[in-house]
Amino acid sequence: MLDEHYPPQREIMTKPKIKIATTSLAGCFGCHMSFLDMDERLADLLKQVEFDRSPFTDIKHCGSCDIGLIEGGVCNAENVHVLREFRANCKTLIAVGACAINGGVPAMRNYFDLQDCLQEAYLSGTGVTNPQIPDDIELPLLLDKVYPVSEVVHIDYFLPGCPPSADEFLQILKPLLAGQKPVFSKAHLHYD
Repeated sequence: MLDEHYPPQREIMTKPKIKIATTSLAGCFGCHMSFLDMDERLADLLKQVEFDRSPFTDIKHCGSCDIGLIEGGVCNAENVHVLREFRANCKTLIAVGACAINGGVPAMRNYFDLQDCLQEAYLSGTGVTNPQIPDDIELPLLLDKVYPVSEVVHIDYFLPGCPPSADEFLQILKPLLAGQKPVFSKAHLHYD
């Protein structure tokens, strides 16, 4: 009876949040730390986005996402698997930082034979008890060199820097969150 006198409640329609996934391959997590430098601006960002697989969430596999942020180069079979999973599940994939874009510091090993690197790291040290090159089946197979992510999968955008600043993360994310293509000024297209 009471319903006859009151209009029906309107459902409040909320805009679905944009799903973002992040990962660090062969890198130092510096890009993730720079992302966190957004400080209080993260609170505003979290009104529009939710994180899927990320070190921020500890989710192990990438689900269906709108944006994927890839930090680090590709140095082993697990990196290849993760990168391909991101490409298969992310509508837009962004290479973040020097390591993802050109291999960065991890790619310094590309100037040497992989076997020589392993021997130097595991067999040539002084004071090491029972020196041996690790060969546990649980360890991912090392690749012959460190590759930029774009040599393994298609990348939609590149965010340079070592690391890119929090402002630069926002500069690429804000247009994407609004359904637009990001535009970079020449001042932001630097590789340092």
